Amino acid sequence: MTIAAIADEVGVSTATVSKVLNGRLDVSAVTRARVEASLERNRYRRRARRLPTGAGQIDLVFHEYDSTWAMEIIRGVQTITAPAKVDVVLSQLDGRHRPPQEWLDGVLARKPLGVLFVQCHLAEPQRQQLHRRAIPFVVIDTDSATSASVPTVGANNWSGGLLATRHLLELGHRRIAVISGPTDVLCSRARTAGFRAAHEEAGLSVDPDLVRHGTFYVATGHEHAMDLLTRPDRPTAVFAGSDMQAMGVLRAARQLGLHVPDDLSVIGYDNLPVAAWTDPALTTIHQPLRDMAGAAAQMLLDLANKIDLATSRIDLVTELIVRETTAPPAHLRPTTR
Repeated sequence: MTIAAIADEVGVSTATVSKVLNGRLDVSAVTRARVEASLERNRYRRRARRLPTGAGQIDLVFHEYDSTWAMEIIRGVQTITAPAKVDVVLSQLDGRHRPPQEWLDGVLARKPLGVLFVQCHLAEPQRQQLHRRAIPFVVIDTDSATSASVPTVGANNWSGGLLATRHLLELGHRRIAVISGPTDVLCSRARTAGFRAAHEEAGLSVDPDLVRHGTFYVATGHEHAMDLLTRPDRPTAVFAGSDMQAMGVLRAARQLGLHVPDDLSVIGYDNLPVAAWTDPALTTIHQPLRDMAGAAAQMLLDLANKIDLATSRIDLVTELIVRETTAPPAHLRPTTR
């Protein structure tokens, strides 16, 4: 039975039937009684309201996700969403740090509970579009500085760069190279800044030829390491901005006949599960990726449930994990007879 059929039977407009159904007071008592009697006689039932296709879902969007680093983020998000019975929709931006408008239009049409951005975020007009549709969002490991109004979860990248470089300096290395990520990504610049700060702290200068940038993936580590390690004044240690880059460095060293850590010390960043299984096992900076992702997912669900956040910015602690790829440089090690 439809509203139109009820209206025809009683001899009123569909708008009048709708007013009765919605409890409006601008309908006479006599007309209201006739409409309610017809509704009851015909056993009229409201149709279930169609929910947006994104109801019960969040969007998790990466600038790109072709690495085990992304899997750690996904696992961290699922530790929160799975118990809450919330589905996760994955997408990636092919390396871009701003989503195209057509991607955002799809999100607006589906109206998910919220959006998690990983190393990417919205332009101001796009942020306003989400706000107008009441779709909250949180940024994980932001690619650039965000305003205080944007909820963000990250780790202390500057401190991580400082810890890694301090470790190498304390071992006695004085010619240390750094291979970091893209220069337009905040965490890359912060790790390099920590690298420079450790040198300044020790009263040492940084050779600009030993500071390299690229992607966070294996190929960049390998490419820069092949160049650095074939120099006549090659570095005795390399601080890689990610574990994936560090694996590229390890491969380059092996191809050039260098032994790690006897001839070269290598330290990575992230502490991915695979770092403990390289041969030798990789010394690295632990970045709590799963905790970062879980904290961001909880913030997003709180926002979706209209719960005020205690803080809009969370920076988790980084930690040095010493394994087998770092040692004092050869000239400082005792010689054996």
